[in-house]
Amino acid sequence: MKAVKTISKLVEGSHAVIVALGDSLTQGWMVNKGYLAFLKEMLKDRYPSAQFSIINRGIPGDTAEGGLMRVREDVIDEGPDSVFVQFALNDAFTGRPAGGYKRTLQSIIDRIREDTNAEIILITSVHLADARDNAIAEPFYAKIEELAAENSLPIARVHEYWRKKIAEGVEFGSLVQFDRVHPTVEGYRLMAEAIMEVFG
Repeated sequence: MKAVKTISKLVEGSHAVIVALGDSLTQGWMVNKGYLAFLKEMLKDRYPSAQFSIINRGIPGDTAEGGLMRVREDVIDEGPDSVFVQFALNDAFTGRPAGGYKRTLQSIIDRIREDTNAEIILITSVHLADARDNAIAEPFYAKIEELAAENSLPIARVHEYWRKKIAEGVEFGSLVQFDRVHPTVEGYRLMAEAIMEVFG
């Protein structure tokens, strides 16, 4: 599913406000260029008449619950036309149950829909090369898939895009920092490419 409403705004050149709610992956942890900076360039390339601003509301270490607590101030009060929602790994690795995580994300979706007409785009986090870590993350990505289907929302499958690129020969180590989770600049570029799939 494409981000149809946002695309039409970008095409017609009327100003669009995009708010990105998430954790350190949205914030752009430890790099000078995160996925939102790449995405801005890619959107301008694809839609030359587009007028838009991107507001980064990523907080390192945050969970879906934290996102819900700040959704009014950080998202709704900005009057967004489009909202990215990106949480998963902090929830997964702090032992939160996947079912509770899904309910919290649904509450975020509901709050945004109650108070704005914004198009909501769900974003999965990165692929993890370690099999055990990946097994912990995957149920959370599955919940994002369920929410996208149940709420008729576009979804950017970042983890699948990374997996595809790795299968094509991209070295996993080139995409991640020392912790083997947070993206390098190159990893963030691929995140932006994955998100662009819902914008074209």
